[in-house]
Amino acid sequence: MKIEIRTNGVEGNEELTTHVERRLGFALGRFAPAINSARVHFSDENGPRGGVDLRCRIRLHGRRLEGLIAEETATSATAAIDGAAEKIGRMVARALDRARTLQVTHPRQRKAVDR
Repeated sequence: MKIEIRTNGVEGNEELTTHVERRLGFALGRFAPAINSARVHFSDENGPRGGVDLRCRIRLHGRRLEGLIAEETATSATAAIDGAAEKIGRMVARALDRARTLQVTHPRQRKAVDR
């Protein structure tokens, strides 16, 4: 899985990059075959005023996962990525489970109609 990290008003460094890769690896590792890439965007909503204003947005690209976006706002970039990674992991699990359920039930429904 390719991970692209962008920052807007947030200092990006090697420590943040390592943390993002590790958190996404934990949250999405078991779904890696279905994910082509992830874009992680950090932005500072309030600028230098401080507060709960660091936003992390994760967008996934892959089979059956287009359009999945998770956001989290926190006081630090690491807390924001932690929350967003947890959310996106749950979203991917639900999306892939739905796709599997549709594949399994669809042929059965056609057989019942044909009878």
